[in-house]
Amino acid sequence: MNISDVAERTGLPVKTIRYYEDIDLISPGRGANGYRQFSQADLHKLAFLGRARSLGFGIEACRSLLRLYNDQTRASADVKALAQEHLAEIDQKIAELGQMRDTLSHLIAACAGNDRPDCPILADLASDS
Repeated sequence: MNISDVAERTGLPVKTIRYYEDIDLISPGRGANGYRQFSQADLHKLAFLGRARSLGFGIEACRSLLRLYNDQTRASADVKALAQEHLAEIDQKIAELGQMRDTLSHLIAACAGNDRPDCPILADLASDS
């Protein structure tokens, strides 16, 4: 399979597939012409990476997940711990987004939105805190 076929089947951009190769997440074979030749296993690995990335796992976490997936002696506790760590990061981001939303909502409510120049939104952005 060539790279465009793999991109179409996995839904990943060609650029992403090349990047994954550059950082050694995948290593497709090469034909006599030098072109990448992807196997069914490569296709499966790329689909796996696409799904993991869609869940927000970073590159290094994806590398760990792939290593665990390929290790038949793995403990599911290791996979669970990695997923729990990622979930904690997501929860932290959600909390931060909630705080940003609350602050912005408060600033919007405080702004008269009229033709006067004073604006609490700009004042807050310009503050040192």
